[in-house]
Amino acid sequence: MLALLLAVFLMSGCAVNPATGKTNFVMMSEQQELDLGRRYNQEIARQNPRYADEKLQAYVQQVGQRVARHSHRNDITYQFTLVDSPDINAFALPGGYIYIHRGLLAYLNSEAELAAVLAHEVGHVTARHSVQQQSQSTAWNILGQAVAIGTGVGAAADLTNVLGTAFVRGYGRDMELEADGLGAQYLARSGYDPQAMIEVVKVLGNQEAFARAEARRLGKEAPPSGYHGVFDTHPDNDTRLQQVVGPARALAVGNQATNREVFLRHLEGLAFGDSAESGVRRGQDFYHAELGFTLHFPEGWGLVNRPDAVIVHSADQQAFVAMTLDGRKPAVSPADYLRQKAGGQRLSMEESLKAGDLPGATAILPGTPARRAAVLYKDDKAYLFVGVIRGGASLESEDDKFLSVIRSFRPMKKEEFALAQPLRLHLIQVKPGQTIASLARESKLPGVEMDLENRIRLLNNLYPIGEPKPGDWLKVVR
Repeated sequence: MLALLLAVFLMSGCAVNPATGKTNFVMMSEQQELDLGRRYNQEIARQNPRYADEKLQAYVQQVGQRVARHSHRNDITYQFTLVDSPDINAFALPGGYIYIHRGLLAYLNSEAELAAVLAHEVGHVTARHSVQQQSQSTAWNILGQAVAIGTGVGAAADLTNVLGTAFVRGYGRDMELEADGLGAQYLARSGYDPQAMIEVVKVLGNQEAFARAEARRLGKEAPPSGYHGVFDTHPDNDTRLQQVVGPARALAVGNQATNREVFLRHLEGLAFGDSAESGVRRGQDFYHAELGFTLHFPEGWGLVNRPDAVIVHSADQQAFVAMTLDGRKPAVSPADYLRQKAGGQRLSMEESLKAGDLPGATAILPGTPARRAAVLYKDDKAYLFVGVIRGGASLESEDDKFLSVIRSFRPMKKEEFALAQPLRLHLIQVKPGQTIASLARESKLPGVEMDLENRIRLLNNLYPIGEPKPGDWLKVVR
C-alpha cells in the first residue's frame, strides 16, 4: 500500500525543471508558487525591515535585474531588497523575492560579487528549490499519516515527519552547487566575471575561519554559520564547485565586468553593525533614537536586537529579558494592563514600578518556570518586559538582574542622541607607510588590536595576513 502511494505521488508530482531540464518531484503549479511567494513576502517584510537608503536599494535592484534578465525564468517579476540587518546572509523566496542583508553587502568587494550573490539566489528560484522542498515535506507528511493509519501506531507519523524534515533541511549541498552553477551562467550571460562566484565563497569561508579562530581564542564553541544553514559553504578549491562554475566561463564574451570602484562608491556611508533605525549598542548600553529610549544590561550579558523585540541575556543564555513595544498606551493603569496581558492567569507580588518619571507595574507570573513581567509607559506607548530562566533554575537566582534591566529603561538625554548613531563604512586611499595595524589603531570598532586587524582584513578581502598597497582603496569603519 505504501509503495503504491509513493508511486502515485511520484507520478502526480513530476515536472520538468525549467532551469536544468531534469524531472523533479513537485506538488505545486507555477501560479501556486507565485501566490505562496507573495504570502511569504508579506510576512518576511514585517520581520526584515528595508534599509533606509533608496539610492542603494535601487542599485541592488538594478544589479539583480541585470542577472535575472539572463536567467531561465526571466518571465517572472523579481524583487531584490536590501535588509537592514548586520547579519551575513541572503535568501530567496518562491516566485522571485530575493533578500540580501547589508551585513553581507559590507564584506563584498565588487559589483560582480554582489551580482554573484544575487545570481545564486536567482538560481534557487529558477530551479524551484523551495518548491521541491515544500513538495518533499508535504509528501513525507502525507505518507507519515498513511503509516500511522495503516499500523495504528501514531508515533510512526512523527518519525516519518522527522525524517522528512531532516531530508529537506536547508537546501542541501547538491542544490547549493546547482544554484552556484546556474548563478555563474547568469553572471557570464549578463557580462560579469563568473569567477566572482568563487570569490564570494572565499568571503564566506573567511568569515567562518575568523569565527572559529575567535571562538578558540575566547574558549567558546564556534557559532553555526548563518548563510543557508548547515549545508551552506564549500571550499573555493572544491572540485565539484570548480566543475559547476567552469562551464560558465565558456559563455563569457569580451571583457567581463567586476565594477569594483562603482560598487565601493555605493558603500560609502553604509551603516555597519547596528543602525539608527533599529537601535545601537554601546558597551552595555542600548540607545534607540527613533523611540527615544535607552537601557542598560549587566556586565557580561549580551543583547540580541530583533525587529520585534530587544532581548538581553546572560553569558550562558540561560536567563533573558525580552522587551517588546506593545502598541499604543492603553487607557488603563499599568497594573490593570499587566492583569489583562496575563489573560486570567494569577499574578503574585504585584507592585507599582517607577523608572525615573515613567509609570509602570511589575509582578510575578507563577509557573514552571516562574517569570518576571513588567510594563512601563513612555510617551503614548507601552513597553512590555518578560524575564525568564531556563534549565530548571529558580527565578530568584536572576530576578535582581531582571529588575535592574527593567528599571534602567528611561528617556534618552539630549546629549545621548549622538550615541544612537551607527558606525559607518568609509573609503580611504592607502598612503605610503599605512598598514592594517596602523588602520586598526585608528578604528572606531570595539575590540582588541589583533581582532580589529582581522576585521579590517575581512572587510577588504585581505584575511588572514594580507596588506594593502599604496593607492589601494580600502573600507574602514568610523
